[in-house]
Amino acid sequence: MSAHETLPRPRSAAGGGDSPRRAPRGTGFRLFGRFRFGYLSPAVLVVAVLLYLPFLWTVYLSMTRYDGLGSPVFTGLENYTRLLDDPAMLTSIRNTLLWVLGTTVLPVGLGLLVAVLSYDIRGGGWYRLPFLLPYAMSGAGLGLVWGFILQPDGVANKVLGFLGMPGGETAFLNDGPENTLAMIVVWTWQQLGVNMLLFVVGLQSIPRAPIEAARLDGASGWRLFRHVIWPLMRPLTTVVVGLALVASLKTFDIVWVMTQGGPGRTSETLAVTMYRDVFVADEYGYGSAIAVLLTTVTGLSSYAYMRRQTRREDF
Repeated sequence: MSAHETLPRPRSAAGGGDSPRRAPRGTGFRLFGRFRFGYLSPAVLVVAVLLYLPFLWTVYLSMTRYDGLGSPVFTGLENYTRLLDDPAMLTSIRNTLLWVLGTTVLPVGLGLLVAVLSYDIRGGGWYRLPFLLPYAMSGAGLGLVWGFILQPDGVANKVLGFLGMPGGETAFLNDGPENTLAMIVVWTWQQLGVNMLLFVVGLQSIPRAPIEAARLDGASGWRLFRHVIWPLMRPLTTVVVGLALVASLKTFDIVWVMTQGGPGRTSETLAVTMYRDVFVADEYGYGSAIAVLLTTVTGLSSYAYMRRQTRREDF
């Protein structure tokens, strides 16, 4: 064989000549990009039918006078101006703000405290179990049980009277805003467990190296938590507080079961006021205006909170 001759081209293992050509890289991605709207259209259609169209219909009803019979009569912004002069609406807004403050501080703060105290100790799961059990109850079941306990002649007053302790004749649910505060405590009792569980998961996901390094430098207790553990848990805390914020703004079931917004509408929240005006008073237009207000407040509050937390994490 001369030096100018070349070796024969190797055949494939199957003995079928040259190896087959491979498809260019990225073909699948380009194929998906070409038909992406077709893939997404069923999900977009479902969301539009179940979410956007009902909301737009609610916005339209909020500008009408409608009792559920006949045809809606367009009235413009009359229902929204009526909101400003409704005393029950002012009470509802006050109670909703109390729910927002109470249910984003107490369940989240106590859940974090229990998670930190019970983490990394022998038998910590057994200490956390009693806090998790109330979360298995529904809001309606929770309201029935605690409504029976907190009645003027309920279990709480009878136990206090039997023990000779002060407060044996307390009307926990008869006066506002004390009745709202009592229900916030009940809600805290139920929600503490799930917040604690989320924080425990967050603690378990923290790398051990920074904590061990901080301990070698002499950090412990509050200093270790404040300067090492808390910054590492900030993304999870943002999610937990955001969920608590949204849940507090749409609180309904526990209030309706325990007090039905009473007595005298003193414990109503925005969600309860909306329900009463729509399904009890048959004022669909005015109730829809409250629903639009509640949706707007919930969306803006969630957006403002998440944007603020995102900017803080960027720094």
